[in-house]
Amino acid sequence: MKILDADQTRRQLDFARLVPALHQAFASEATVPPRHVHQVAAGDDRGTVLIMPAWSEAGFLGIKTINIFPGNGTRGLPGLHATYVLYDAHTGVPLAQLDGNEITAHRTAAASALGAAFLAREEASRLLVLGTGRVARLLPAAHASVRPIREVRVWNHRPEGAQALAAEWRQAGWDAQPVDDLAAAVAAADIVSCATLATAPLVRGEWLAPGSHLDLIGSFTPAMKEADAACFAGARVYVDTDEAPTKAGDLLDAIAAGAVSLATIQGTLAQLCRGERQGRRAAAERTVFKAVGSALEDLAAATLVWQA
Repeated sequence: MKILDADQTRRQLDFARLVPALHQAFASEATVPPRHVHQVAAGDDRGTVLIMPAWSEAGFLGIKTINIFPGNGTRGLPGLHATYVLYDAHTGVPLAQLDGNEITAHRTAAASALGAAFLAREEASRLLVLGTGRVARLLPAAHASVRPIREVRVWNHRPEGAQALAAEWRQAGWDAQPVDDLAAAVAAADIVSCATLATAPLVRGEWLAPGSHLDLIGSFTPAMKEADAACFAGARVYVDTDEAPTKAGDLLDAIAAGAVSLATIQGTLAQLCRGERQGRRAAAERTVFKAVGSALEDLAAATLVWQA
């Protein structure tokens, strides 16, 4: 079994290749069982363990184990840590262990961009990122692979984190600035992308501009939420998978408030990728993409790395 470290894994996950790979994966046949979720308590520390398997007709089987510990921010550590093992689906023989953190971060950002490829306005150029973690850092590059992103703004509940990330982006050539006034930044953005571990809404529907696209990729449990119910009201709402309405706190709250219903959710990524559902229809409409992540995305990313 090959061991691929973070650098070796990262080098094969450029978004020009990864976003199309996810598009192909969602349009193809694969088996994705429900994830296993376990709560971990060690003293005063609390975390969540997810075990996510998937296998495809292409002959690959993958299993990711991901540990989410929101309290890690106070320790100066990332909140997510993951490992990924890829197998031959015909024999069960292990092929490779890949860096799960790179797989997770890149496939999450790529799924965000894939959603925007269907739902953001063609001319969308102003991106607002909420969060400064592994996924948030990748969002400008991911979205620039599908939309003409020229201006990037970043907000974080710790302003110094936003300042540091904006400086990092500027060194990479982006027009990037931190923002303190979240309401004004949301109102000015074409795409608002939330990649946080928030447990209370950060974005409010009254702030969102007509024609904007709201991308919610952080919350994945009922206790987590990044947007209030008003963000969903009056918008065309899409999800990455059918799991999202049962797992995401912000979407569950919106359903409970009557802002959206299972019947009014417009479709999933698979339906968009197969051409079974239409994406954005008009420049002035608001769209929302709510993702909780899928083992299919992990498998597509790991397969891309292995084949390269």
